[in-house]
Amino acid sequence: MSYADTPAGPGTPPGGLDDALLKVLFAQSAVGLLVLDPQLRLVRANSLVEGVGTEEYIGLRFTEAFRLDDPDGSEQLLKRVLAGEGPVRDHLVRGRLRHIPGDRIFLVSAYRLDGPDGPDGPALGLLSAVVDVTERERARDRETALAAVRDAVGGSLDVAATCRAFIDALVPGFADLAVIEVVDEVLRGADPPVGPLPPDTPLRRAASGRCEAVERDEVIRGHPVGGTRRLPPRTPYALAAADLRPRLVPLTAETPWLAADPDGSRALAETGAHTLIVVPLTLRGAVLGLVSLYRCGAAEPFDEEDVSLAGTAATRAALAIDNARRYEREHVIASTVQRRLLPQAERHQAAVETAHVLLPGRDSGCWFDTIALSGARTALVVGGVAGEGLQSAIAMGQLRTVIQALAGLDLEPEEVLARLKETADRLAHERAALPPSDSLHGEPLRAGCVYGVYDPFTRTLTIARAGHPAPLIVGPDGGAVPLDVPEGAGLFDTDGALFAPATVTLEEGSVLAFCSAELLADERAEERITRTLTQPGRSLQQLGDDIVYALPDDTRSAGAALLLARTGTVSEHRVATWDLAQDRTTPATARLLVRDRLQGWGLDEDTVDSTELIVSELVTNAVRYGTPPLRLRLLLDTTLTCEVHDGSTASPHLRHARTVDEGGRGLFIVSSLAAHWGARHGPDGKVLWTEQDLPHGGTQ
Repeated sequence: MSYADTPAGPGTPPGGLDDALLKVLFAQSAVGLLVLDPQLRLVRANSLVEGVGTEEYIGLRFTEAFRLDDPDGSEQLLKRVLAGEGPVRDHLVRGRLRHIPGDRIFLVSAYRLDGPDGPDGPALGLLSAVVDVTERERARDRETALAAVRDAVGGSLDVAATCRAFIDALVPGFADLAVIEVVDEVLRGADPPVGPLPPDTPLRRAASGRCEAVERDEVIRGHPVGGTRRLPPRTPYALAAADLRPRLVPLTAETPWLAADPDGSRALAETGAHTLIVVPLTLRGAVLGLVSLYRCGAAEPFDEEDVSLAGTAATRAALAIDNARRYEREHVIASTVQRRLLPQAERHQAAVETAHVLLPGRDSGCWFDTIALSGARTALVVGGVAGEGLQSAIAMGQLRTVIQALAGLDLEPEEVLARLKETADRLAHERAALPPSDSLHGEPLRAGCVYGVYDPFTRTLTIARAGHPAPLIVGPDGGAVPLDVPEGAGLFDTDGALFAPATVTLEEGSVLAFCSAELLADERAEERITRTLTQPGRSLQQLGDDIVYALPDDTRSAGAALLLARTGTVSEHRVATWDLAQDRTTPATARLLVRDRLQGWGLDEDTVDSTELIVSELVTNAVRYGTPPLRLRLLLDTTLTCEVHDGSTASPHLRHARTVDEGGRGLFIVSSLAAHWGARHGPDGKVLWTEQDLPHGGTQ
């Protein structure tokens, strides 16, 4: 018996023209038609409602015939139509049919059949149009899942975040369980191996996810995120990694390959997984990893259309993972370069205790430095090149090398920055001159630096800065020390204004914090850091750690540098100073004074003899060519420093005397005996100084 010939039940329209119209309508309609009585029981159905309309369905309620997921909600909706509240059009419902496996999706419209009394009287029933839109909705769900992958994957340059976004885009809309595994070496930035993937290659679980309907998570627990495994042989996972082709695999208790992976078999059985799609993550023939997608319980099994979608999504994920891998490798290289270019250990300074904290992060261009200067002075430097990656680290190394060389010339802080900016300008011009095809062409450079010099004898700190925050200072009493340093232009700015220094006198035991700009990004940063520096009984390293602990989370990801310094003075037992007369007998007097003091310090005879000769030459030079006042100072630390001050601003020059010359060998002798020598100028004259290395690093 055809569906159109289904016997009429209660509420069927009377014969005649109405009956003829109904027969033609049911026979020729392009959609499935149902007639329901006032109790919402099935009366009649046409052939387009597949599986519904046979005698076994006649008399069943609408919600029973279609076994809806939400029967109460659908029944209340139909009752409102019966009550005259208006028709229902294109209402989506989900259910199942007895003769068709899996979940189905129907588009339902319902219209009231008025009785003889019209809309105000009781209804004869409902006419319902039902269309099976399962395939259409599945296609829409696939497109939605693919769009979610396109939107979510690729926005991060972190491999773990990329994998997590991929899983979140597919679960629960497309899969009930999902796992993404990446070749372990790829996660470390190495190039992915060319397929096929060797059987013993370790894969690390980068991300996994499950929908709420999966009550147990044994698939995930069996191999936790971060764990590694080698693919079991003779399984779909190993085959997909070998021939680089996706697999659609039904999962049943009799599936033969499950015996090769007993742990996975047990976990799959407990989660109710019934189908698996395994897709290799490949890019240009190289294998980055593997994606495993599962559907469990009552979910519709995967089909070939789903395999196509999974392959497209995996290609997108592979490209994003490879981009993140390349960035990670460059970041590792840049971080390595940055660390190799920075001080490798805390450097001993005569009168300053220092400590630093370097936070790794995206910014690979920040640097710090402590530089020992003549006269027990110390240069404190913090700077940064904006940006990330290898080029920022290289630019940082260039600037740091230049500033170290400039510091050795005993220049004032503002002059150091002025000459550093000249170097920065040359670097900017070189970058601008690159070919347009070069990725660096036109990419702007931005950098800042703060440079300070602490003199323990005057207890003064002289600061200049170029597009960089000034240091924070806390006195030994815990009070903040005001410091107003004019801000100069950034090192790569086109502004050619001069840098202006500021000088502040500090009490012994003051703490200075030189911070890169990232540490002072929020408005309360200065107050927070200053409050931390006032904590009593804490070492500089502990104070630095405390400052980091209090940072906002987003600051730590950017990378930053912090240099702390505690000021001190030089012990009077390690310094000897004499005011000398501007007289020709002064060199002899200086030799006697130096010998006596060095023997008192317990230095060896070779050092005493060499120092006598150095002092004799420097003092002779000052007497002959300089002006009063004349002063001699010895400083004993890890090296021995000799300084001769006079009131003249003229500096001597090293000469290479000829055999017949009677003079001109003084500085040549000095440079031969001393490890370092130089001259520095001040408002009241100049200082000629030398440094001599001492056996065993000096005395205690």
